[in-house]
Amino acid sequence: MVGVNATELSAEECLVFDEVGIGGFILFKHNLSDPEQIVALCRSLWDLKIDHPPFIAIDEEGGRVHRLPAPFTHFPPAAVIEGRNDPALAYRLGKATAEELRLVGINLNFAPVLDVNSNPQNPVISDRSFAADPVKVIKFSEKWTQGLRDGGIIPCGKHFPGHGNTDKDSHLDLPVVDRSLEELTAVELPPFAHACRNKMEALMTAHVLYRALDAELVATLSHPIITGLLRQQLGYDGVVFSDDMEMKAISDNYGDQEAADLCARAGVDVLLYGHELAKARNAFEFLASEAARDAALRGQVENSYRRIANLKGRFLKTFTGITDEPVRARLIRFGHQRLIEAIYGNR
Repeated sequence: MVGVNATELSAEECLVFDEVGIGGFILFKHNLSDPEQIVALCRSLWDLKIDHPPFIAIDEEGGRVHRLPAPFTHFPPAAVIEGRNDPALAYRLGKATAEELRLVGINLNFAPVLDVNSNPQNPVISDRSFAADPVKVIKFSEKWTQGLRDGGIIPCGKHFPGHGNTDKDSHLDLPVVDRSLEELTAVELPPFAHACRNKMEALMTAHVLYRALDAELVATLSHPIITGLLRQQLGYDGVVFSDDMEMKAISDNYGDQEAADLCARAGVDVLLYGHELAKARNAFEFLASEAARDAALRGQVENSYRRIANLKGRFLKTFTGITDEPVRARLIRFGHQRLIEAIYGNR
């Protein structure tokens, strides 16, 4: 999965996407200017028709992790949703988010955050988490996720096995969690274990070193964590996405080929490169070469292909972006601003 440089595709991007066979795209604020442009961009990505329809993804959690421009609704962060103590409202907000994403052709949301906000000094999670109590995280994330799913969008819980107890931002540094296995099992892992039991469609990994789980490698690159803990102990067979492989927790501590190799061998299905297409291409070419000579890696790739194809087959049968009616009119008709007023109106 790769990012896109601008609000429309360049000829060079189209050439590389076709040559490499990119399986998905992630959109950021710099890709999104207005509803009509977003529909056009998503349509152009869909029309590339590379083997399977592509994942077209976004981080649309609400609160400060909000990519879509006005007049799309700016939904509240997870902590505010939990603060209303109304699971039905969480469901409605998840479904409303899905309706707006689906309207323009986006089909995958890197949300909800399943991290437990267990460290008040955490610089990156905070109100992105539903709560400091794993039971509350489970209760409200489950309802929000069901709304997203019922609205036709693939949910992706993050960041396995839990980013809530860190004191560093993995975009900028390498976070280390020194909690014991017992502490991780009691606090960080329950929302992910619940997601696995309920067959959440996708999960995203954390670029965090958990010494009790793997003393050497961050979770994204760790076979004991991704295959041992997630696949075998928790029984998860959904699609696993890496967090962005260009984040400094990875790029400052591992070589590009080393990181790609470890990530694929760990059991991650989709490697995400949000900004540097050349890095993604080099990783693809390296892994293709390695898989051709190494049966173990080839087996991992084949398992990943099966999972990805199954998920795409369930959700990505058609392009859903609106083309026959103005998008702005549909947004107004949704009336989602009333949900926001229900949350903030009495303040």
